[in-house]
Amino acid sequence: MAFIVIYDACVLFPAPLRDLLIRVARTGVVQAHWSDQIIEECFRAVLRERTDLAPENLVRTRMLMNLALPDANVTGYEPLIDSFELPDPNDRHVLAAAVRIGAQAIVTFNLDDFPASALEPLGLEAKHPDDFMIEVLDLAPGAIAAAIHAQAGALKTPPKTVADLLETLQRQGLPLAVARLRDAYGSPR
Repeated sequence: MAFIVIYDACVLFPAPLRDLLIRVARTGVVQAHWSDQIIEECFRAVLRERTDLAPENLVRTRMLMNLALPDANVTGYEPLIDSFELPDPNDRHVLAAAVRIGAQAIVTFNLDDFPASALEPLGLEAKHPDDFMIEVLDLAPGAIAAAIHAQAGALKTPPKTVADLLETLQRQGLPLAVARLRDAYGSPR
């Protein structure tokens, strides 16, 4: 049985991290989810940061995400939103979606927005993506290494080696997972 998680908008924002998290889910180690509301939040942030991008590019990104993980999109969580209290009320939709699908974790950089006091009674925990990656590496090191190699191999504009990709992922908030990958697979620093 796969570990069930929901990806918060902040971990789907940087394209290399989003790609990795989707590839991790495609290994079958985890069952990853998001909602349309999470994707919209992510894409609003992308368009604020990347003024050079046209909104049409993100339509294609959404389509590719849904093709990669056709069962990822959570629906029917909206009636639950108002029943939760969080430090930032704008994050209640993420918690509601997580509860709706029976997730065990919310993968997010914003750990303070999802306090244990609110999540533990629901059988949930917030996980930093670095901690999440360490956990999935422990569960399926070969599958995760293969996903990293496939991701690097798919990068064409510009092309990147595994070492280049690991450097990018380290900058995007995965220092411990990247160190573990480098140690385990002898990837150059």
